[in-house]
Amino acid sequence: MDSGLSDVKAFFFDVFGTTLDWHGSLTTELQTLGEKYGVNGDWSAFSKTWRLGYIEHINKISKGDEGELNMDELHRTILDKTLQSPEWEHFGKVLDEAERKNLNNAWHRLKGWPDATASLYALKKQTIIVALSNGNTRLLVDVAKFSDLPWDVIFSSELFGSFKPDPKVYEGAMKHMTLDPKHCAMVAAHVWDLRGAARAGMKTIYVKRAAEEPRGQEDVRTKSEGGEIDLVFDSFADLVAHFSGGK
Repeated sequence: MDSGLSDVKAFFFDVFGTTLDWHGSLTTELQTLGEKYGVNGDWSAFSKTWRLGYIEHINKISKGDEGELNMDELHRTILDKTLQSPEWEHFGKVLDEAERKNLNNAWHRLKGWPDATASLYALKKQTIIVALSNGNTRLLVDVAKFSDLPWDVIFSSELFGSFKPDPKVYEGAMKHMTLDPKHCAMVAAHVWDLRGAARAGMKTIYVKRAAEEPRGQEDVRTKSEGGEIDLVFDSFADLVAHFSGGK
């Protein structure tokens, strides 16, 4: 039986949010740091504000604007700006340079979703698994080691001079893999990422993740259901089972 993925030779995975639980990981680190200095706050909100600054920036760059392409540098700029805001300046006052640098490096210590590592190892035995992320290369290497993500290849969008969802990021990665788009599938928990991949000719796979577009996940539909995504799964494990069963 054709699973719809039988001709896929490589799966390209989004990392932050799809493979790694950035929200839960950051919130935990922030809470620990807040307790250390006796500072209270909505750490979930802080994490989302930090992330939102990144989303706003990549949207501008992917449309052709110029700006910072290194995510570590971008995260630090957004962090400092957030700590200067009226809502968080009380927290900023207690964090010296060393603490700010360590907090920014929390992005290098993100934990994978519970099913991520085992599923990637299983899929790696059958095909090529590629990290295609807006993170800078060193960041992607560090989180792969920290959370045991067995990528065959790591591609940072920085290498292609832009950010996803700019189609040239996906096209550049496929070119380096010497693969035709029909043999490539993008896996992400963000519809905007998959739309960029679709414009580059890739198959699209949506995986539902908590804290990633939670209010819109129920509306994500496959093309057979009148939607825009090729396949939708509840987890990486379901993706692996579907791919294995269709081979």
